[in-house]
Amino acid sequence: MKTCLVIGGGGFLGRHIVEKLLEKGYGVHVFDIRRTFEDKQVEFFVGDLCKKEDLLPAMKDVDTVFHCATPSPLSNNKQLFHAVNYHGTKTILEAAQEAGVQRLVLTSSASVVYEGKDIVNGKEDLPYASKPMDYYTETKILQEKLVLDADSEDFFTVAIRPHGIFGPRDPHMLPTTARMAKAGKTKFIIGDGKNTVDFTYVENVVHGHILAAEHLEKDSVVRGKAYNITNDDPIYFWEFMRRIITGLGYPAPKYNLPYWLVVALAVILQFVCKILKPIKEIRPTFTPMTVALAGTHHFYSCERAKNDMDYKPVVPMDKAIKLAIDSYPELRAET
Repeated sequence: MKTCLVIGGGGFLGRHIVEKLLEKGYGVHVFDIRRTFEDKQVEFFVGDLCKKEDLLPAMKDVDTVFHCATPSPLSNNKQLFHAVNYHGTKTILEAAQEAGVQRLVLTSSASVVYEGKDIVNGKEDLPYASKPMDYYTETKILQEKLVLDADSEDFFTVAIRPHGIFGPRDPHMLPTTARMAKAGKTKFIIGDGKNTVDFTYVENVVHGHILAAEHLEKDSVVRGKAYNITNDDPIYFWEFMRRIITGLGYPAPKYNLPYWLVVALAVILQFVCKILKPIKEIRPTFTPMTVALAGTHHFYSCERAKNDMDYKPVVPMDKAIKLAIDSYPELRAET
């Protein structure tokens, strides 16, 4: 690789990818809907990824595209997800091939195979979810299919499936957890607290993306495939949350609620929001999907990534949790 374009490079994961590419000596273009940082080493392009005329200037002299732009999964906006994740990706593929880009690495999601039921050491050959639990997952499935189907003799593609990304500049997991803890809303554990999941430090996700891109350049083994990228160290969901919450100085969750009860409440809330939509649109973060993620097993095998591209996490879980907490001094409880 010589020059890379990071679409969504102004966001959480994208900016970490940009920084690592620069560290490794690659030229970097960034394309995003707005400019979020300044760096003289980066050529920044602002535009709409659904418009080919906006994308093409950013792709000039680029050989590898990293596509990690997506709306927040918490937005639950069906039209936005479909526009960005599906139509936007179609436009990116068309523009990349027209511009002579050789390789594209997609940030997909492990949720493309998740239906709210336990997944234990899930592999990439699991079928796509036939009943996705939210619009984000539904459109990420469509997106991944588009990208992998686009692989050809002169245009190479690969999809990275991270799960539970966290780390410095995380706009969702840590800030949301801190807000809830400050409001006294993190006292409860959903279920028995023994469900095992994957959380993945952002630097490990970046490492997986760049490994995939470099292997697209030098061999064909990764072409047209999806790869799970995690910390390869599953942890109890509520143990992870306890360490984050107490690390920020708040009391640990201690009361258990039956999983079935919380699911039922989330379904009722979703139904009420649907009825009220013509009057007022409400997008709660408490949904059947978020409840399922907090109360079921969902962790994934990285064996394919280990075998095909020598993937190994570069930051272990204990260090990752400490680095994440230390990066947010402003979220700590007031003493």
